[in-house]
Amino acid sequence: MSENQNLLAEQRRALILDEVRRRGGVRVNELTRRLNVSDMTIRRDLDALARQGVIEKVHGGAVPVVEASTHEPGFEVKSALELSAKEDIARTAAAMAQPGSAIALSGGTTTYALARHLLDVPDLTVVTNSVRVADVFHDAQRPAAGRGARPGTATVVLTGGVRTPSDSLVGPVADRAIDSLHFDLLFLGVHGISAEAGLSTPNLAEAETNRRFVRSARRVVVVADHTKWGTVGLSSFATLDEVDTFVTDAGLAPGAREEIGEHLPGLVVAGEAHEPPEETVSPG
Repeated sequence: MSENQNLLAEQRRALILDEVRRRGGVRVNELTRRLNVSDMTIRRDLDALARQGVIEKVHGGAVPVVEASTHEPGFEVKSALELSAKEDIARTAAAMAQPGSAIALSGGTTTYALARHLLDVPDLTVVTNSVRVADVFHDAQRPAAGRGARPGTATVVLTGGVRTPSDSLVGPVADRAIDSLHFDLLFLGVHGISAEAGLSTPNLAEAETNRRFVRSARRVVVVADHTKWGTVGLSSFATLDEVDTFVTDAGLAPGAREEIGEHLPGLVVAGEAHEPPEETVSPG
């Protein structure tokens, strides 16, 4: 972790959480040196992370909390994690969407970040079960002070359904809506991804809705930061073989990259040089 006195609190806490998870624990004095902030600041950060339920404070430092497979954090909690990684992933994934195509975005904080970058892609038709994603496009269509609505903004279809803690709409209403549609490209956020369990979520109804998304898409692109690798939720909804491309960040370990490469054709690491992704599709 680089030293930076000007890190925003949420950025600093995301760095601390990542360090806790990677190393299995950290000490307060190590964090003060690496982040170049006071002991009191670090303790406040650890208090905040402990209140969110993502770390456990111990004498002199903190250790990660092992989440149950049924635990589903809320949107605000997840929004504060891996901020720079999500932005890198979103910027890279947005380049895969072609003007005039029909795309789907599942719920999640990474797809929410992606939605903001997709505003620059003209004439999209967007289907989503995320209230937050729909709001991004809706706000872009509002006339701003002194000018009209943003040109070329997307046509957005919100599926309806029952709202989850992560602000996704799931259940029979969402499932029926998705079943009747066909997408050129699906951008899919996940709670967990592993070779054994595939893509998984703690929410049974969300798992079924995500299955419908995968079934209705010509191409499936998973957008998830490196901390999702090895996490397993209660219910699996797709195998790695059903994924065309996994867009992640540079924090993904070399061993994980090799394992992913054995199961799916495309691994794109945001911020690293790579060939243009094959899954870019034209509408039709």
